[in-house]
Amino acid sequence: MRRSSLRWTIPTFLALQLGLLWIQGAQLHRQNQVLQGLREDIQALTESLDNSQSATSYDDDGGAVPARFLPQPAPPRQVAVLGVEEEQETAARDLKASKDSAQKAIKEAREVQSKLSIEENIRKADETQKVQAATSSWQRWVWVAMGLVVLALVIRSVLQRRS
Repeated sequence: MRRSSLRWTIPTFLALQLGLLWIQGAQLHRQNQVLQGLREDIQALTESLDNSQSATSYDDDGGAVPARFLPQPAPPRQVAVLGVEEEQETAARDLKASKDSAQKAIKEAREVQSKLSIEENIRKADETQKVQAATSSWQRWVWVAMGLVVLALVIRSVLQRRS
């Protein structure tokens, strides 16, 4: 009788170990997917920050750059021609208007990106919640089945010892 119980216990434990390894592999796979998603989010965020930093100039920093690193303004030159000052003023106004519109566009783009990021995070959270719900439902059944198998094996061994 001793030989017969070993004949079933070893394969049972091997099967249980295989099942546990499969569950562990599924959990590792899910963790890997979550980490890849986080990595993509971080890369997108760094690219966004890099783009926003390269798009802004020293004037946009609002004093965040030390004064010694700011470009030194050229001293104003006296122009002897009468119409050149008016042209320079209109060019300066046009430049200021285009700079203002660019800053406004950047601000709007950041707001839109923030809204899209929030919506994307909500969507990802919903997907993660659905995946976890599906995973936990089948994992419960696996644990119940494994418990029943172990219980059946214990009952079987007890009945064999009594007979």
